[in-house]
Amino acid sequence: MKKIIIFFAFVSLLGVFSCGDQLDLEPLDRVTTNQFYKTRTDFDGAVFASYSSIQDFWGTSTETLGERGEFWKISLAITDDVAADEVNGGSSRDIDNLLLRSNDVPFGAVYTQIYEGIYRANIVIENLDGENELTAEDKTIIGAEAKFLRAWFHFQAMKMFGTPPLALDIRTDINDQARPNATQEELYAAILADLAEAESGLPVEWDGSNTGRVTLWTAKAYIGKVNVWKKDWPAAITALEEVVNSGPYVLVPDYEQLFAYTNENNSESIFEIQYGGPFSDDNLWVFDDTHSEDFKASQGTARGNYWDAAGGAPGGKNGQWVPTQDLVDAYEAGDERLAVTVYQDGDMYYSFDGTRYEIPYDPAWSSSGYTLKKYRGTLNAVVGNSSANGQVDFNNERWFRFAEAKLLYAEALIQGGGDVGLAFDEIDDIRDRAGLGPVDRSLDPMDALMQEKRVELALEPHRYFDITRWGIGAEVFGAAWDDKYNVFPFPLTEIDRSKGLLIQNPGY
Repeated sequence: MKKIIIFFAFVSLLGVFSCGDQLDLEPLDRVTTNQFYKTRTDFDGAVFASYSSIQDFWGTSTETLGERGEFWKISLAITDDVAADEVNGGSSRDIDNLLLRSNDVPFGAVYTQIYEGIYRANIVIENLDGENELTAEDKTIIGAEAKFLRAWFHFQAMKMFGTPPLALDIRTDINDQARPNATQEELYAAILADLAEAESGLPVEWDGSNTGRVTLWTAKAYIGKVNVWKKDWPAAITALEEVVNSGPYVLVPDYEQLFAYTNENNSESIFEIQYGGPFSDDNLWVFDDTHSEDFKASQGTARGNYWDAAGGAPGGKNGQWVPTQDLVDAYEAGDERLAVTVYQDGDMYYSFDGTRYEIPYDPAWSSSGYTLKKYRGTLNAVVGNSSANGQVDFNNERWFRFAEAKLLYAEALIQGGGDVGLAFDEIDDIRDRAGLGPVDRSLDPMDALMQEKRVELALEPHRYFDITRWGIGAEVFGAAWDDKYNVFPFPLTEIDRSKGLLIQNPGY
């Protein structure tokens, strides 16, 4: 899937109104819904459109809301692992200080992308039973894939907003578009039902031309993960035990190689956000599929542009977000992951802006003295991972890794009254790769689990959602914490559009 780009125009289901003889004319510059959804290629393209909404979480655009990699702000800058740089942090500084407002761009941007992805999945599901050329097997697989995506997007919405609307159909009445909050019970039921159908219908694996598409093992892993969030420990243990012991995944031996652009979709990848390139004019300032210039879209992220060092560092990047001292202090002596995750004094620094730079790292380039290295470093600050001008990175986002599945399994065992010794063994597998010895068995097992998950998944989009579900916000953030921060505010625009049907989260 990574190397396939399908540009796709959706025709409004509400119709296009005009006058006189023009009313019944077919548009000449687009494919209508009556012409589309016929072949397997059509349905594959429609499913890819739903996947592509995930790419836009990190997108940059001068149109729509003026996005600047918004998901990094609400998944990383908000945490104790990352700070908005004092000089270059810009609008991220408020979020870094837990000043969250319903009209802040990140919440509106990500909410829009989530429900765009759900809408696109629903279009696929609703067209499966129309007049088309699909075989019964095609319908099973495509329907399962679309339901996985619908579940995935709803799960992200629930983690962020708590009680977001359920959207399980397409509404065609222009006066009946608003949806109310769903309860947590309704959300879990719908998400797990979709994942169960995905598990039963998805293939064990895809051929090489479809690398990156979800499999039944992806669905099994998410059934386990969702049940961890639900605190249904027996269900979580059952699903994750199968993934850990019988699935196709193994840990990548070298932690640095895990994030190399030449090692995408590796043996540890359960769900990976696919990027491709170079298929563009190097214009960073367009989304992949929601900008008026989508035909020139970059199909990548601005990871290097936003995260590489500023303050006089070679490459002219923004240094917008920086790792914190608190994160660095969380690593044990001898933990090999630290050198892969952050740049610090004494390191060789690498960047790329059309020219590759290799120079000793200067802590003065960052207000914390540290710069993100994970997904960058010597392996990724290179021509193959970058657009010609160095603005765009094409490396995939490793969203759900086998290491996380093992840690979730360990958590379910600990919390569910299972074999704590086995839970420690799972943690030890992760520590062994990091060059560390076994975890001290005298430690509280949940404390050991939470510590290991923080450093293993550092600077990946999980920390904040772990903080909220573990209920440790006050412990992490001290007096700045308010329990309302366990969920984000619904975008004010969505509250207004719903005419009050969608109820704002308390305190916002």
